[in-house]
Amino acid sequence: MAGKLKHPLEWLKPVMAMVMIEIAIAGVNILYKLATDDGMSVKIMVAYRMLFAAVSMVPLALIVEWNSRPKLTRRIFFLGFLLSIFGGSLSQNLYCESLVLTSATFVSAMTNLIPAMTFFMAIILRMESLSSETNVGKAKVVGTTLSIAGAMIFTFYKGTEIKLWSTSLNLLHHDHHHRDIAVSEQSSKNQALGGFLGVASAISMAVWMILQTKLGMEYPPYSTTALMSVCASIQSVVYAICTERHWSAWKLGWDVRLLTVVYAGVVASGLMVALMAWVSRRRGALFIASFHPLLLIIVGLAGFFMLDEKLHLGSLLGAVFIVLGLYSVVWAKSKEMKNAVVED
Repeated sequence: MAGKLKHPLEWLKPVMAMVMIEIAIAGVNILYKLATDDGMSVKIMVAYRMLFAAVSMVPLALIVEWNSRPKLTRRIFFLGFLLSIFGGSLSQNLYCESLVLTSATFVSAMTNLIPAMTFFMAIILRMESLSSETNVGKAKVVGTTLSIAGAMIFTFYKGTEIKLWSTSLNLLHHDHHHRDIAVSEQSSKNQALGGFLGVASAISMAVWMILQTKLGMEYPPYSTTALMSVCASIQSVVYAICTERHWSAWKLGWDVRLLTVVYAGVVASGLMVALMAWVSRRRGALFIASFHPLLLIIVGLAGFFMLDEKLHLGSLLGAVFIVLGLYSVVWAKSKEMKNAVVED
């Protein structure tokens, strides 16, 4: 029926999909921490991640989208190649290198700039309308600002510790006291380079989200992800081979290293990226980017339950801001979609 959505809760599907995506990515962050704690090279980790993503997504794309996939033109291949750089090999290696040179807190703060960068790029490219005089436009601006503010509070402000209960579960069994001192000394020496790489990673991810929306309008999600994964795997493997000369570092066993690269490749860089392409096609790049700060809440809770990390007042306040910001952006996009349906 004109002026109405096909289903009263149709707008909820992308929201649920993005929450599922952020939960999956949070799992990657936890496994990254466990794998690097086990001594795995981040470059090799990224290379294996992209390889497993390609191996899993190519057959899936061939089977599921055999009849619906359009011809692979030069334009589509070029966009897929750019996607693989900005969303795969480049962004992941920049993120990991920044993590090594600085700290997890700093890198988290940099990645929280992704919604703002994506918002500004989308406005410049006219993929999003600002319309600051309308309620929808104001909600986008306020929601993006609240999410970023909440992420910064969550990252930098601790406050008093919230004592709930102890899970007595800590997957990190090593003593990190001396390691933390070493990381701190290394951070002080490489802060400038690490800061540059962190900002570059955030910019790369923002560009990827814009490009993903562009390609998602022309190519189906599984095929888009497969094309991106194949290109990213070649780039990442070549880069890792050139920088990691010890072949023993490439060895995988039945341990957390194998679990990390398989999960990160098949689930995060494979299925979840395909799902993200589906959401992007329906809601745009800003909608996806606005959910990124939610990752902090999920990782914080996972750290509390699985890594024996502490919760603080800043985490609670930041979470409230993030949720309010997300609600504002989701409301704006749902109103925008309803208005578009009415106009049609």
